[in-house]
Amino acid sequence: MRFLIVDDEMTTRKILKKTLSSFGDCDFAVNGLEAVASFEMSLEEDNPYDLIYMDIMMPVMDGLEALKKIRDIEKDRKIKPSKEVKVIMVTALGDPATMVDAYYDGGATSYLVKPVDKVKLFKKLEEIGLTAVIPVVKE
Repeated sequence: MRFLIVDDEMTTRKILKKTLSSFGDCDFAVNGLEAVASFEMSLEEDNPYDLIYMDIMMPVMDGLEALKKIRDIEKDRKIKPSKEVKVIMVTALGDPATMVDAYYDGGATSYLVKPVDKVKLFKKLEEIGLTAVIPVVKE
């Protein structure tokens, strides 16, 4: 498995790397612009990401804009919807409108509200079908 962790908070990136690195390779981006570039590079190298974990509120380019660009790249490359990268959008805001923008309008696979712990993350990974290497965790 290959993961792209996109968050401007170093602590969040470190925690997620610790949580996910035993299941696959973890790359990082600190804003949406870097995320889009990393995503494009993964396709060019024929080593695409299985999951992008992306914060919504970031400098330079926010997660919503980055998600739109990623989905546009997939359309341009004629990647079938069933083969699109799975994207979990994350926000500290419990604002329903933001989640609707990310999930329904933006093409996110799913979303989480911070703080995200291991149990929530693993349950979400199970929900979106990435259970092959993810253990079942009980609360």
